[in-house]
Amino acid sequence: MARSNRNRVLIPEAKSGLDQFKIEVARELGIENYDQIDKGNLTSRQNGYVGGTMVKKMVEAYENGLAGK
Repeated sequence: MARSNRNRVLIPEAKSGLDQFKIEVARELGIENYDQIDKGNLTSRQNGYVGGTMVKKMVEAYENGLAGK
């Protein structure tokens, strides 16, 4: 059974911004040239850490917006 890819951008105009955000987070985590390297050469932990950190920062930004900061 083929696995469906559920990792799609809901708002296509946001794709470039999310890609740039991913590169910035990877740099902060010490992974240089994240946009140019083969993600298959990174460990699952490294790839997951980038995505997890992105989610953490997005939730934090949303919470700050709700708090009026």
